[in-house]
Amino acid sequence: MNFRKYLIPIGIACLFIASYNAWGWQGPITVAGGLVMWGLLHYTRLMNVMQKANKSPIGYVGSAVMLNAKLRPGVNLLHVLAMTRSLGELQTPEGTDPEIFRWTDGTQSFVTCEFVNGRLVRWELKRPETPVEEAPAIEMEANSSAQS
Repeated sequence: MNFRKYLIPIGIACLFIASYNAWGWQGPITVAGGLVMWGLLHYTRLMNVMQKANKSPIGYVGSAVMLNAKLRPGVNLLHVLAMTRSLGELQTPEGTDPEIFRWTDGTQSFVTCEFVNGRLVRWELKRPETPVEEAPAIEMEANSSAQS
């Protein structure tokens, strides 16, 4: 169950009550000012991330391997958008939970991320396999350089 949608309003109400008990009407006015500032900071961050994401193609990331290394469980979708500077390519129908997004780089490697309630729960990196014809040539070059 998502307790945040209950705990945050209860915490804000407790903060208003405690500030009123401590400082009278100046307390809740100060708390309201702080909450407005907090909301404006989050709105500014959201707009900056979306402006940067607007400048790149949907589902594109510079390096899927580096994105894979930076991801951590529990981060929100906005944090991942800030890291990739791109909107992910939605893989599931819109409005379903969990949401699955994919980011692909120039080498056709891609990272598929699964978000439950807007939080990252798992991700997977897929890299293109080396074609069978090229594999012996690579081994022969490695053997010849090792013998030299």
